[in-house]
Amino acid sequence: MLQVTNSPFQQDQVDLLNRLLPTLTEGQKIWLSGYLSALHNATTVAGAPAPQAAAPVSAAPAVSREVTVLFGSQTGNSQKLAKKLAGKLQGQQFQVSVSSMIDFKANTLKKVQNLFVIVSTHGEGDPPDNALSFHEFLHSKRAPQVEGMSFSVLALGDTSYEFFCKTGKDFDTRLEELGGKRLVPRVDCDVDFDELANQWIDNVAASLSEAGAGAQASVPVGGGTSVQPAAATEYSRSNPLQAVVLENLNLNGRGSDRETRHLEISLEDSNLQYEAGDSLGIYPQNHPRLVEEIIAAMDWSADELVPLPKSTQEVSLKEALTNYYEITVLTKPLLEQAAALAPHSSLQELFAPGREQELRDYLKGRDLLDLVQDFDLAGVSAQLFVAVLRKLPPRLYSIASSPKAYPGEAHLTIRKVAYEANGRYRYGVCSTHVSERLKPGQSVPVFIQENPNFKLPADSATPIIMIGPGTGVAPFRAFLGEREEAGAEGKSWLFYGDQHFASDFLYQIEWQRWLKDGVLTRMDVAFSRDTDRKIYVQHRMLEKSRELYDWLQQGAVVYVCGDEKKMAHDVHAALLAILRQEGGLNEEEAAAYMTKMQQDKRYQRDVY
Repeated sequence: MLQVTNSPFQQDQVDLLNRLLPTLTEGQKIWLSGYLSALHNATTVAGAPAPQAAAPVSAAPAVSREVTVLFGSQTGNSQKLAKKLAGKLQGQQFQVSVSSMIDFKANTLKKVQNLFVIVSTHGEGDPPDNALSFHEFLHSKRAPQVEGMSFSVLALGDTSYEFFCKTGKDFDTRLEELGGKRLVPRVDCDVDFDELANQWIDNVAASLSEAGAGAQASVPVGGGTSVQPAAATEYSRSNPLQAVVLENLNLNGRGSDRETRHLEISLEDSNLQYEAGDSLGIYPQNHPRLVEEIIAAMDWSADELVPLPKSTQEVSLKEALTNYYEITVLTKPLLEQAAALAPHSSLQELFAPGREQELRDYLKGRDLLDLVQDFDLAGVSAQLFVAVLRKLPPRLYSIASSPKAYPGEAHLTIRKVAYEANGRYRYGVCSTHVSERLKPGQSVPVFIQENPNFKLPADSATPIIMIGPGTGVAPFRAFLGEREEAGAEGKSWLFYGDQHFASDFLYQIEWQRWLKDGVLTRMDVAFSRDTDRKIYVQHRMLEKSRELYDWLQQGAVVYVCGDEKKMAHDVHAALLAILRQEGGLNEEEAAAYMTKMQQDKRYQRDVY
């Protein structure tokens, strides 16, 4: 504590300082030191210089207080974290510019002095849509040297995929190759990213403040895009709403081999708000049969107390495996840790040199019961085993309702996943929970996942083309409901497909009503099992290539929702073919046209 003796401060000033100083972080103390130094130099009377202080040994050059935050995001998580980082740094008086990678002017990269990249990995190691062009630029010969740049990367991913966090790793490696200096080590986050992401944000903020010690502290004026921290929401991913189920209906007709649930969930009095194009996250329950079989195979007691993920709180083993831990997906890190817990098992052999493909094959389509049975892991305690399991991640579903048409509600379209593989029947975690065990009147934990990359055009007169086979049609029900409520005058065209017209035409009556009322201008359907040759939405697009090209020329926005692995690629290829055929473009010109559409927000995808 500061003592009055021989100090220039009065007693009331000493009291204030003694209350303030213990509350300051190291970063705040450094900032305050720099601020006072700069203030003293700025207010020195001309002709009467301040006393000269001894120069610090090996003083580092002052660090720029200008910061650029770039995000690449498919579902909005990276964007939300980018805004959180920006808000924290602005609170420390940094000038922050935050941008989607697709909106960032790549030729200004060489001028950036502090760069922070937050990016997810999509599919099997691919950049998200709004990061593609910048990723390509950075790995091209046009990328500049950035020797004066400090940078750090936060990578979001999923360890159940082979190329975990590959896009973030790509950016991290390439920025170093171009001469950048890593201010904070890259952090790779799994699906449960909140804790690691927050630690990275704190480390970036502290490291920037420490590196900037001695730099003039000033309140930023001009330059960069002002980003305020998002207002705190009572309910969120980390604090979900226990929402009441209002309705749970099977949309498929008699004779269908599919089961698609229409789920209506109450958001009444929750203050949760969403826009058409956003998603709803659900924290599901694992199948009780699978939980019981794992407990029996490991010879555990269902009532034994075990800790919750990253917590000291304990619940019964049965509750933990039902509600809190992932047991249906195997990852390489899980197998490595399980092998360490059971060195006697043959699991170790899967990691031998030359068996990489065998390991990859084993990870596909198997669950925790397969693992403990195939490698005789019985004998490992429940306490040790749950410690290596991932937290049960939420499942995201495109919201199938307009908040204007259904205030206080969110509707979802969920197809049940159930199949036989490797000698056992398998269940989709959330889809089976919804279809078999979730009844009206019961509650389910939910949160809103904003999707800023999948939104209706601001001008409601803009034509829209919507391509969504199967449950991919969900957000387009929301889009048309929204446009109906707004009285939008723009044309709309829906391409929809499924297996059978008679039993699998989801929301058929609603589409027909919207067609009759003019809310939906035209609709083309493809029912793949009703014809000798399987017809899909991309075939209907090619059949209507002339009209579709005309809509593009009129400024139409194209939306694609659904399966990323095949459908989205086939639709993309169809669009390129239409541009070549009807527009007379070559392959490079057609690809450039599509890239420009993405940059102009005229080609938006919500694929999974």
